[in-house]
Amino acid sequence: MEIPPNSSKFISLYLLFAIGFKGGQELSHSDLNMEIIWSLVFGIVLAIVVPIYSYFILRRKFSVENSGAIAAAYGSVSAVTFVTAISFLEIEQIPFGGHMVAVMALMEAPSIIVGVLLMSFFKSDKSESCDMKKVLHHALTNGSVLLILGSLVIGFLANEHQADGIKPFTTDIFKGFLAVFLLDMGITSGKKLKDFIKKGGAALVFAIVVPVFNGILVGWLSQFVSQAEGNRFLFAILAASASYIAVPAAMRLAAPKANPSLYLPMALAITFPFNITLGMPLYMYIVQNF
Repeated sequence: MEIPPNSSKFISLYLLFAIGFKGGQELSHSDLNMEIIWSLVFGIVLAIVVPIYSYFILRRKFSVENSGAIAAAYGSVSAVTFVTAISFLEIEQIPFGGHMVAVMALMEAPSIIVGVLLMSFFKSDKSESCDMKKVLHHALTNGSVLLILGSLVIGFLANEHQADGIKPFTTDIFKGFLAVFLLDMGITSGKKLKDFIKKGGAALVFAIVVPVFNGILVGWLSQFVSQAEGNRFLFAILAASASYIAVPAAMRLAAPKANPSLYLPMALAITFPFNITLGMPLYMYIVQNF
């Protein structure tokens, strides 16, 4: 069984557009304040710090290239995990700020840049250098970032009457498309799981323990940036998630020696399903009780 690739791509584009548009609408109804500014700064700091300490943990077991690629993936974010988390908040009727969509978009590129810099600094063969300009261009202009930022702007500029006109498209069918997309992710994850198991236990432990640590720590730290439960929960999810779309694409350019059958299944087959099943209730518990 498989979802046709073109259908899967359309659904992912739809989900990113819908969440960006709704985030823009939320943002248009809120005033620019220090919480929004600090939230953006906090997200960028997370995207820089997480790959740095992740790299040094990974170097105990993996090569420079694999450590850098995995660290970049876990410093970056999963847009689908974020979309699922927003659906979770809507089911629980917990409000959140539209600016969190912008936070997510801004966290994509910094971790890729940090991962590439770490690989360049620590690799033994200094003669092999990647084209940093191409990597930077890809990190800043990859499709998911452009789509979600573009739809955020459209949602911000659209008035209430215009937003209501496409509400059946952006809201009413959202959960149905999300369910089909998660099915597709499950199928893809299952296909990659067999190869991943052969890589040993270190990758499996990292793919669960580090995201949980990040989610719990950021869930607690986020109280100093925002008091809203929804925003704090989304920060925890962003810190705990790992990119399996933008980062692998960038690593093909930046780290051709890195093994995609290692960092891709870690993010997609282990961390992603863990976060949307056990992770989200755990992070919400931390946010509500600490």
